[in-house]
Amino acid sequence: MYNLFYRTMQTAVGVFGGESHLDGSSVPPLMVENAGNSGHFAISSSNCPPIIAVELCREHLGVHPCDKRRSIREYESLFPAIDFSLIENNEDVLWKADVREPNNDVAARGSKFIDWLWSRKEKEIAIVTHSGFLFHTLQQFGNGCHPSVKDEISKHFANCELRSMVLIDKSVIGSDPPTTNYPGKIPQGSDLPSDVASEKHPEENCTSN
Repeated sequence: MYNLFYRTMQTAVGVFGGESHLDGSSVPPLMVENAGNSGHFAISSSNCPPIIAVELCREHLGVHPCDKRRSIREYESLFPAIDFSLIENNEDVLWKADVREPNNDVAARGSKFIDWLWSRKEKEIAIVTHSGFLFHTLQQFGNGCHPSVKDEISKHFANCELRSMVLIDKSVIGSDPPTTNYPGKIPQGSDLPSDVASEKHPEENCTSN
């Protein structure tokens, strides 16, 4: 049985991988043929964005066998073009058979992952990870926002759900008044959230006879 760590890489390959890998190609395959007894042909890494395995964004750790990863050397043989250089230990030293990772620890790990994202030079990054990790990580954000925004940020992801988010460093934002409520304020003007607009401007929602 393959675990969530493997399934995450398989998903990334399915989304960002190219055509079938041809023998004699100058680039390594993103995924080898029949990886994990999948019966799938090899996937080329040609024209594929860099894919980096980051252990900080693993799923909730401990107790559940599906959350334990296999050795990095095994994954390297299955996904030759994925960069595993940031993972220090070949074996899984984070997963504990008798201890479930506390929710606060998952959130703290998520904060470290966000810090790592800030260190990247790329402006657009796709994160392929897990619902539990995202839920506890994103619950830390949006506390100063309108409740509808906070709920949208932190609600559970559905299976294979895709969301786009923008991370903003508020320390470098100028003094101009915000035009959305993501900085933590309800904006003035017509760009209010639709569910509160009628409360703020009831006269604009009246129908003239």
